[in-house]
This record gives sequence, C-alpha cells and structure tokens, in this order.
Amino acid sequence: MIVIAKLIAKKGMENKMEIILKGIIPDVDREKNTLVYTLNRSQNNPSVFLFYEKYKNADALFSHSSSPYFKKLLKDLEPVLEKEPEIDLYEEIGNINSK
Repeated sequence: MIVIAKLIAKKGMENKMEIILKGIIPDVDREKNTLVYTLNRSQNNPSVFLFYEKYKNADALFSHSSSPYFKKLLKDLEPVLEKEPEIDLYEEIGNINSK
C-alpha cells in the first residue's frame, strides 16, 4: 500500500512546517510494518511538501494513522497548513528493487 500526502504551508510558515514534519520521522521509523516514509520538498515551490509512504498492508496504514504521534502531528500542523492535505492511495504495480 502506497500513500502520497501533499501538504502546503502558509507563506512564511515553511520552515516551521518542515520542523514539524521531520519531527514524526523517528516515531514512524519504529513502526515495523511501515516500509518507506520519505519526506520531500518541492524544488519549484518551497511551500509544498510531499510524503511518499509504503506500508506492508492496510492494517499497517491504519496503525500508523491511529497512533498518538500521528494525531499530534495533525494538531501541530493546523496553524501552518494553507489547506487540507491531499492524500492519495496507490497500489504498487512495478519497481526496480530487483536490480
């Protein structure tokens, strides 16, 4: 299960958002069924952040999104978000991991 989460910071709040988003990474790293959790920032627009997330299955995603630190993240982001995050779910159908 793949999740793409796009978040846009209010103008002037980009650095604060980056700090908040980076803050969850150590907690997510301890999730045994979260396989990839990568935070990215747009090169064209520094207000735009994107998480690429890969979970073993839907239960792993549910566990992640139900965790206390994820709920805290959502609350901490409220004052810096320009709008609601855009969340899309994908099914992986190919990769280059077999190199």
